[in-house]
Amino acid sequence: MEIVESGKARLAQGKQHNPISPINRTAAGGGGSQNHTSSYIHYMSTQEQEQEDDDDDIDINPFTMLLLSDSSTTNNPNDDDDDDVPSPSPGQLPMLQLENKDYYFKSIKSTVVIQQLPSQGLSFQLWPAATTLVTLLDNHRCHPTTTSPLSALLNTLQSPRRLRILELGSGTGLVGIAAAAILGANVTVTDLPHVIPNLQFNAEANSAVLAIHGGSVDVAALDWGENEHMEAIGREFDLIIGSDVVYHDHLYEPLIETLRFFMLGSEMKIVFLMGHLKRWKKECVFFKKAKKHFDVEVLHTDSPVNGSRVGVIVYRFEAKGGQS
Repeated sequence: MEIVESGKARLAQGKQHNPISPINRTAAGGGGSQNHTSSYIHYMSTQEQEQEDDDDDIDINPFTMLLLSDSSTTNNPNDDDDDDVPSPSPGQLPMLQLENKDYYFKSIKSTVVIQQLPSQGLSFQLWPAATTLVTLLDNHRCHPTTTSPLSALLNTLQSPRRLRILELGSGTGLVGIAAAAILGANVTVTDLPHVIPNLQFNAEANSAVLAIHGGSVDVAALDWGENEHMEAIGREFDLIIGSDVVYHDHLYEPLIETLRFFMLGSEMKIVFLMGHLKRWKKECVFFKKAKKHFDVEVLHTDSPVNGSRVGVIVYRFEAKGGQS
């Protein structure tokens, strides 16, 4: 079965929507959350992994690795074919599957609640690299000068004002919301227009936690490579983050163009922090294209989990010298 839903940044589906101006709203203060079963997944790095463009001999099953396996959450990439979920009759709206999940962060002694909508596609579910990034952020806040692989990067970004972060392909918004709460940052979470309502819901559901810790979340529509969206969002950021944003080859060029806009067009030197779980051999093409414009460094490698042969890798992208 060919996967036609490209998840958090599916250009094909995005084109079915009329172009709209980016939605920018702030979630900070007020609100609350219901009680749900807490789930906090911790990954530890125990081995080195080769660069993405050097391991083409790895054979990876994309169907078993597309989403994080969790006994409490339905993360089946073939959900559309699940016989247990009846197809809607003509004129009926599709059935919504709501799944709420709590993430407790020990560094701030607070819980972030995320609503997932598995029946709506991959854009509305948790991806593996998101869990890795929020775990590393939590560890950094606990040990800012010692054990965290993010410490060297994040410590250089300290300033009297709040850190400004842009997240690409936010999906459910877990990483951006967690970054805002843990770092006390102003985070702009982005995705395609049809993903925005759930993204906005999650931002507002966590507004009380964000206010307590001095963070805020803005929500904006962003179709990669679309100048209207990018110009509306602006370039005033200190850091760009993304998790599992490299998956389909027709998205490689739009993603690189988006990175070039925000990173090479800024007066500041901006870093892109990317969590990535390899699924297809062809993904090495993205890295080869990206390295024409950016220096790419591995900051962290997870151990393989759930019977997989590879783990999540966290990369640092920075503009090559002389490019602007």
